[in-house]
Amino acid sequence: MRGFYEFFAGGGMVRAGLGAGWDCLFANDFDARKGLTYQANWGTAGELTVGDIRALDAAALPGRPDLVWGSFPCQDLSLAGNGAGLAGERSGTFYAFWDLVRGLAAEGRAPRLVAVENVCGALTSRGGADFEAMCRTFAGASYRFGALVINADRFTPQSRPRLFVVGIHAGADIAPDLTAPGPIAPFHTPAVVRAVERLPDDLRDQALWWNLPSPERRASTFADLIEDQPDSVAWHTPAETNRLLSLMSPVNRAKVQAAQRAGRRMVGGVYRRTRTDASGHKAQRAEVRFDDVAGCLRTPSGGSSRQTILVIDGPCIRSRLISARETARLMGLPDSYVLPRSYTDAYHLTGDGVVVPVARHLARYLFEPLVGSSAAASKAA
Repeated sequence: MRGFYEFFAGGGMVRAGLGAGWDCLFANDFDARKGLTYQANWGTAGELTVGDIRALDAAALPGRPDLVWGSFPCQDLSLAGNGAGLAGERSGTFYAFWDLVRGLAAEGRAPRLVAVENVCGALTSRGGADFEAMCRTFAGASYRFGALVINADRFTPQSRPRLFVVGIHAGADIAPDLTAPGPIAPFHTPAVVRAVERLPDDLRDQALWWNLPSPERRASTFADLIEDQPDSVAWHTPAETNRLLSLMSPVNRAKVQAAQRAGRRMVGGVYRRTRTDASGHKAQRAEVRFDDVAGCLRTPSGGSSRQTILVIDGPCIRSRLISARETARLMGLPDSYVLPRSYTDAYHLTGDGVVVPVARHLARYLFEPLVGSSAAASKAA
């Protein structure tokens, strides 16, 4: 059984993705409400500690993990954030995370693998300085590293590109087929390639191009995940739906009309924007997309990030907020997963999480082979 630690654990979505072949030795999150959901789904065996990661001590962490995962906060690295980068209060917990990894190494318990996840803005924030700092932290702790951008839309009908940096301890063996001599699409995006090319020579020498296969073509669409009778939100009244349609430009109304002629149920994500009209006045507009994919779930702030959906069955047009269960489905969680009763708490949980099939893909095609090859090398030594 492979052991792992999960920091910034949320509701345990990485744990769900890793699967039964992995044993959670320790988990941590700052948010007590997320902690309750974690325990509702994973039990109360004691592996979860709720509190500030800065207050943790490596000496108190149990066992020797094969993998340490950290989905550290993105607010200071996001393009919509404050621009503080890794120097920010929240995203700066990246360094507290690494203090624990180094503490484990000092005790002879260095994990074979360290993986971090964040928004793609981490590649370019502060002119690329934050990505360089991330890579230097990996290298300074004796880890070679490789960056990948994986969009969840290859696994679930949600557009959610995220950056993953996976490091392997310098003393560990790597099977030849797990790396490539150069970048390979689709996970080594142009942004990843540019970010690596900007690194100083000493860090570029430590960079790896992980060779991760593409998944099978996704079969599900956004419409497949929609609840007919959600219990967390209510359908809009006809007047509210008409009001939403009235905010659409002629181009967006044409999209609605095309969806009505599609001959199948169509679900569109609606986004409210402020646009400037021909006379120079700013006005609120509703824009819709019907590409069978939901927009990226984001942590709601004041309700502004909560997605509205438009469900069209021929002449019938209905609208409402996306439901809590639908957000969970977009994250790849099964319907048996216990969500918070509060809609806001559920949306916050899913909007902050890691898409389960993405974690499973990394585990199956990268983590598990790397842990296996590392273990074999250790026994041979």
